[in-house]
Amino acid sequence: MKQPKKELKKQKKPWSTKDAMEQVYTMKLWGYNGSDFYSGYGSHYPELVNPYIDAVSSFLKSFESKLVVCDLGCGDFNVGNRLVTHAKKYIAVDIVEDLIAHNKHTFKADNLEFRCLDIAKDALPSGDCVVLRQVLQHLSNSEIHQILQKLTTFKFIILTEHLPEGDFIPNKDIISGQGIRLKKESGVDILTAPFNFKTKEEKQIMSVVLGDEKGIVVTKLFGVF
Repeated sequence: MKQPKKELKKQKKPWSTKDAMEQVYTMKLWGYNGSDFYSGYGSHYPELVNPYIDAVSSFLKSFESKLVVCDLGCGDFNVGNRLVTHAKKYIAVDIVEDLIAHNKHTFKADNLEFRCLDIAKDALPSGDCVVLRQVLQHLSNSEIHQILQKLTTFKFIILTEHLPEGDFIPNKDIISGQGIRLKKESGVDILTAPFNFKTKEEKQIMSVVLGDEKGIVVTKLFGVF
């Protein structure tokens, strides 16, 4: 008598960064302001957003010929929307398809383009200046390394990270997703191990202390070789 064949167990697809970020918006893990897509207080808190806009706008306006800007991890575009006018072309990228579709419908400009990409895996658009605002802090060291390898083709990087205030051990690894390294009393520093990213210039252009041991948000401008 033949034994019944055992049913093969379906293998679950590994949980990806794309899955994690889609969940952030579906479950409103970064909060809710009445919109289906809200990128959290870091994109809406005036004490964080306004100094950032001033600093980045000042840099972009300092060029006689406008730069092509690639905003990697543009989120709900509440911040990037205020920078578009200062760019020759502004390419806004995010990993969440529905978010990009929403942004395309909401924000219009002749020099504005939205793309849905996984910036760790996919080829990046070409441009002069990369904007990475509180993006790397959500990613694993492996994904950060993959991204940094692609940034050497740009002239400038404007990088914003949420860091512990005071001394800390940088670049403790995490699983990509909603959280950041602050819970591990760590933060991203691309110039130190394991990344050791090489730049010809580094300048801090903005910092905001959040208080109540919530850390500090720092924006740095890097000139790339």
